[in-house]
Amino acid sequence: MLDKEKAVLVVVDIQEAFRGAVSDFPQIAAKTSIAVRGFLALNLPVIVTEQYPKGLGRTAEEILFVLPPDFETIEKSAFSSCGSTSFLENLEETGATQIVLCGLETHICVNQTAHDLLNEGFEVHLLTDAVASRFKEDKEAGLKKMQMNGVVPSSVEMALFELLKDSKHEKFKEIQSLII
Repeated sequence: MLDKEKAVLVVVDIQEAFRGAVSDFPQIAAKTSIAVRGFLALNLPVIVTEQYPKGLGRTAEEILFVLPPDFETIEKSAFSSCGSTSFLENLEETGATQIVLCGLETHICVNQTAHDLLNEGFEVHLLTDAVASRFKEDKEAGLKKMQMNGVVPSSVEMALFELLKDSKHEKFKEIQSLII
């Protein structure tokens, strides 16, 4: 189960260049936007990476729109986010031990990030409704490989309600309004 004292949301490479290549891009961007809004409402950390933004563009508008104006994304060249010193430093600053992971593409950057995080001792929860690949077979292979190696499957709604724990939580109505 997720614990708000231990969790950070990591959004991997949901960038504009994928909009035309990934058929369910609008749904992935929308689900990720809900996750980001939920984490921010709960005052939990959010880290966003961009793979070679000069070529792949910036983070999707749906996500950038809900981030604070001064939010800084992390540019990377390695497929795994852990290949970026800046990513690792930001992650360490959060003190988190649970990573809630989403992004593109499931079988490349998300997969490699998940495995590196597992190797570093993190508990990784994958938002399966907020990941995608250009091809269905690649997404399925990525999901299977990650789950076989210890990644915990989750969803945006599941994760947010695990973090709330109780309908009496002061942010319950706000989180509920994001889902409905």
